[in-house]
Amino acid sequence: MSASGGTKAIVAALAANLAIAAAKFVAFAFSGSSSMLAEGVHSLADSGNQALLLVGGKKAKREATPQHPFGYGRERYIYAFLVSIILFSVGGMFALYEGYEKIKHPHEIEHWYWPVGVLVFAIIAETFSFRTAIKESNLLRGKKSWKEFVRHAKAPELPVVLLEDLGALVGLILALGGVSLALLTGDGVWDGIGTICIGVLLVLIAVVLAIETKSLLLGEAAGAEDEQKIEAAIVDGDVVTRVIHMRTLHLGPEELLVAAKIAVPQSDTGAEIASAIDAAEARIREAVPIARVIYLEPDIYSEAEAAKGADRHAAPGGPTPPGTEH
Repeated sequence: MSASGGTKAIVAALAANLAIAAAKFVAFAFSGSSSMLAEGVHSLADSGNQALLLVGGKKAKREATPQHPFGYGRERYIYAFLVSIILFSVGGMFALYEGYEKIKHPHEIEHWYWPVGVLVFAIIAETFSFRTAIKESNLLRGKKSWKEFVRHAKAPELPVVLLEDLGALVGLILALGGVSLALLTGDGVWDGIGTICIGVLLVLIAVVLAIETKSLLLGEAAGAEDEQKIEAAIVDGDVVTRVIHMRTLHLGPEELLVAAKIAVPQSDTGAEIASAIDAAEARIREAVPIARVIYLEPDIYSEAEAAKGADRHAAPGGPTPPGTEH
């Protein structure tokens, strides 16, 4: 996985979650706190999340084959989707179940110093992991808000780790609140309430990530800025006079397909047009390096046809629907 995939953030989160999970299960064994059990499962699920993201990044590096001519870049989207649906949801539903059982059958927390000590340790470790994820994300985020970054990032790993770490920190605070209230009031129901809050939080995060990764799996176009760069790179003002229409599609976080119908003068020879297309492809790759698969179809531009409006059914690089020839 390339640096933009956030490998450093994933490894930091994996190390933190494994240590935290072990500490939480020890605390549960000594204290009987359901919040600790739910948080332990959450941290274990988070560790699985990071492992899946690393596996997806490795599989995405495979070379293209005749059966998969555009490569395996979308493996990263698939594994991110698995993380959002399976692990987050399983962790959330387990927490909801544990919270319900705790409220239905409350019992006093024993050895309070175990859960409190582990929660403090976990908050420190998760803060370190979250800080690493923020630093890695800032390298790509630019001037975008955090909401825009999560919604429009083409590499799924960093949004997953960011939301996971944020959820973990908020969940730890909820767990600490539930344990503290249970200790102060002597009523174990508060521990169960804290556990249910953790479950609701995890389910909400799962829904957000599922929506965003589903969009990536369906296939997203390049960002508006990249599309403008590509259009500007295609037109040379000599042989290629304009872009008639264009489509872009992310084959993976760092691989973009570009297909466009371009206008060329009617008098140009085939050799001139071929040379102009080669030059345009070189300019596109220089302007947007991730544009690795490019199909440019030359055509004769017609003002009369253009005046009729854009044809939303047009397929760049493919056959033109009957009646729409220029």
